[in-house]
Amino acid sequence: MNQPVKTSVLHHTGVITLDRPKALNSLNHEMVRLIAAALDEWRDDAAVEQVIIHSSGKHFCAGGDVRAARDGVVEGRAEEVDAYFAEEYAMNLDISTYPKPYTALASGVIMGGGLGVSAHGSHLVVTEDAFASMPEMSIGFITDVGMSHRLQNLPKHPSAALGTFLALTGYRLSADDMLATGLATHKVASLDGLVERIAAEGLGVLDEVALEAGESELAGFFDAVEGVFVGSWPEISQRLDSAPPELAQLVEKLTAQASPSALVASSELMVANSSLDLAQSLENERALGAVMSREPDFAEGVRAVLIDKTNDANFAAAPEPEHYRRVLRHVG
Repeated sequence: MNQPVKTSVLHHTGVITLDRPKALNSLNHEMVRLIAAALDEWRDDAAVEQVIIHSSGKHFCAGGDVRAARDGVVEGRAEEVDAYFAEEYAMNLDISTYPKPYTALASGVIMGGGLGVSAHGSHLVVTEDAFASMPEMSIGFITDVGMSHRLQNLPKHPSAALGTFLALTGYRLSADDMLATGLATHKVASLDGLVERIAAEGLGVLDEVALEAGESELAGFFDAVEGVFVGSWPEISQRLDSAPPELAQLVEKLTAQASPSALVASSELMVANSSLDLAQSLENERALGAVMSREPDFAEGVRAVLIDKTNDANFAAAPEPEHYRRVLRHVG
């Protein structure tokens, strides 16, 4: 059986190749362990000067394998699911603190766990057709893999409100949106041969092949989300009633199939993590994720979106924010 992650060393570059194309490279427990092991092996290896992660196919990574997580919870193996998420989040933190350049080359889908293995590195290179999203609200889960922190601290537009907007709506960032926020460092016409060129010539190649940034549609909402996407979901919902119509209409469209509980929980997570570092934020994600994965909306959301693909989830009414707030660490 082929391994879903292949690793090799090219010149002085450690190369990680995601190779589970039929599942759009969704990260399962084995993949997380293989990536973590490679990073651990290369960390203190003087022969490896940098790391590149890419995929073998058109799409980079569609997220974590939440279907397997759902199966685990439904079958009474919730502790195994907790362990999977804990190891994935530890890997995300490891990437963010890695002592060598870590470059992700991504085309097509970059969702959920795909952002976890790309957005925390030193370089994220995207093609023109790439798009990124955190769509967890539709499956009754939370914004995780460290993105509850990263989205609030984007290099070119750090903003708790923007981060919360992106987390709660699952807005799909285009390549130019990613450049405008600093989520991506470079946009290129093609990834063909780029691994080999970087390995042979160094990261300076990226500046040579980079395309000029185009117009970002997301940038048009920067001002509108400020002052609206702050606080609890009930507070945000109330402010949307008097928000600019184009923002209110967009949010209504993007959250139409969202779990009410996930919206409430993720809002609390974003507030708590707005003043925490990545390690602390990941710990909050782990604690809250353990609660969410055991609630009915997670099993129902994954069924409707990923198993039956009917998008007809029958979600429960949302509890009060305090239900989720109590499990989160806040500053002070």
